[in-house]
Amino acid sequence: MSKSEKAIFTNMCMLYDAHGNILVEERVKEDWRGIAFPGGHVEPGEAFTDSVVREVREETGLEIEHPTLCGVKQFHTDEGERYVVFLYKTDKFSGVLSSSAEGRVFWLKREELKNYPLAADFADLVRVFEDDELSEFFCYEENGKYAKRLI
Repeated sequence: MSKSEKAIFTNMCMLYDAHGNILVEERVKEDWRGIAFPGGHVEPGEAFTDSVVREVREETGLEIEHPTLCGVKQFHTDEGERYVVFLYKTDKFSGVLSSSAEGRVFWLKREELKNYPLAADFADLVRVFEDDELSEFFCYEENGKYAKRLI
């Protein structure tokens, strides 16, 4: 029995400031529509941290520094691949905010997040970003139905 499996690696980053604001992206892609944090795929041969710096720059125009790995989300695709999302956060950034084809990016007060249409499971995912007791969002199938655990 092989211990290897096919995997897809991605990232997501919560940018925040000292005034209680978070940077969100209003995603336009049909596969995961709604408010989320910026992020994207890790390119072959690319370091995970380098990928989140690049993705944030591409989607927001901002240069981030010292992104801290704060958790992971994982699930299996319909094709049987393990889909892994590395979760980062940082309050160190510079540049001019600009949206991309991925969606409109904007700052909002953290407590206002509940007033926006969130991407699927994003409210639970935010808990992993913010709660130091949590480090994983695990999605799986149980009795033929979607299930999730925050660990």
